[in-house]
Amino acid sequence: MAKIKYVEFGGKEHIVDVANGLTVMEGARDNGIPGIEADCGGACACSTCHVYVAPDWVARLPQKDSMEEDMLDFAYQPDPARSRLTCQIKVSDALDGLVVHMPEKQI
Repeated sequence: MAKIKYVEFGGKEHIVDVANGLTVMEGARDNGIPGIEADCGGACACSTCHVYVAPDWVARLPQKDSMEEDMLDFAYQPDPARSRLTCQIKVSDALDGLVVHMPEKQI
């Protein structure tokens, strides 16, 4: 299990425990975190679970695959270094303390 901090665009923080094996998107969805819509349910077929990963976490996450890279092209104001789709980040103990920031909106 990992404690993950989700930060809304306006700055409100939500710290939740997310079970290993779930995705960061499922952790947000299951805990009612606003700002992550997850319209496709985690199939990497939309960009509505887009976040900006805290700078100190970027290198600690698995690399983006080509499908995630392609979908990020549709996200609102993607950042080449920090943008990720939360449906593609699998939770493990190694993610304890992860911080993600929501964009102003999802598209």
